[in-house]
Amino acid sequence: MTKHRRTALLSALLPALLSIPLASDAQDYEAPGVEHNMPIFAPALKARMTYPMAWSPDVKDLKAWRDKGRAKVWEATLQQPDTTPFKPVVIAEEDRGSYVARQVVFNLTGMSRVRALLLVPKSAGKHPAALMLHDHGGKFDIGKEKMIEPFGMNGAADTAKHASAKAWADKHFSGRWPGDALAARGYVVLCADAVGWGDRGPLTGEGQQALASNFFNLGSSMSGNMALEDVRAAEFLASLPEVDTKRVAVLGFSMGAFRAWQAGALSDAITAVIASNWMATTEGLMVPGSNQLRGSSAFQMMHPGLLRYLDHPDVASLAAPKPTLFIAGETDKLFPVASVRAAYAKMGKVWQAYGAADRFEAIVRPGGHEFPKEAQDYAYDWLDRHFGKRR
Repeated sequence: MTKHRRTALLSALLPALLSIPLASDAQDYEAPGVEHNMPIFAPALKARMTYPMAWSPDVKDLKAWRDKGRAKVWEATLQQPDTTPFKPVVIAEEDRGSYVARQVVFNLTGMSRVRALLLVPKSAGKHPAALMLHDHGGKFDIGKEKMIEPFGMNGAADTAKHASAKAWADKHFSGRWPGDALAARGYVVLCADAVGWGDRGPLTGEGQQALASNFFNLGSSMSGNMALEDVRAAEFLASLPEVDTKRVAVLGFSMGAFRAWQAGALSDAITAVIASNWMATTEGLMVPGSNQLRGSSAFQMMHPGLLRYLDHPDVASLAAPKPTLFIAGETDKLFPVASVRAAYAKMGKVWQAYGAADRFEAIVRPGGHEFPKEAQDYAYDWLDRHFGKRR
């Protein structure tokens, strides 16, 4: 380019260059982009979360609303329907007084054959039943043994597992296993490991993030697989000859509570729900300092895209009008009590719409993130009443 042409080009560009405003002292671009493990524009994303499929007074056909909501949840789980025959086999049995404990192996899905713990009353006839769903707690060596006492200590491995389970029961359940306490009341009780826990480990806190991403890379979802397995476990429990199919509850603590109300929303095999220490609104959970912002365990309870349509209490409300009990700890650091109460109020309106307000109960008890003996007894008395069971 000649000197003359360069001069002409600069002369042509100069007016445009002079029109670009000079930078001021105030920063007008995005930096930083991440704060509290969230994108800096999280408030804008929150504003888009209007939950258009949530129940509202405009809903006239409750069944159609529920069916549409269920379909959306299943879509978000990335799972396929599974009707694999269970083909159960009892591989061990232990006498526990008024009931027997069994180790039963069955096809949980078409991809997984698992070992579960099953408690069955000795008395004749059909019994009410409860599917127990274990928590997360960052403790992966035990799963089903958190809810049901492990078998007798026949060797170092069994002794170590029993000690681990007993320490967990002491920490969260007043020193007793919730499943055994309910079996002593005459209930059939089942609990199996989720992927990553107990027999189905090993898993670590860091490893679960890789596991979640690899589920996605395989066209599936870790949380979705758990939802499917919980529904299948409920169907298996209801299929047992000792079980009264009209009285099948699901019960969980912490992550198990999330699993419980989710399964109650998705499965017709479940006829009552008890959820302790997992419920709040997304608005109340997605705040600085919340455990939800740490990632890790959140992958166990995250269905991609679902929160664009339904909040947590909206999904739980799909279980209406089944008898449902929620319990929260007033000082539970994982679930801010104001957000818990907001979720409870939202759910209560759905049961009212069904004309079933007497089937919904949500309480905030003194204490933190635990399911102590007094809360268990309250829940079991509540379940006895709704199942018409006399003690």
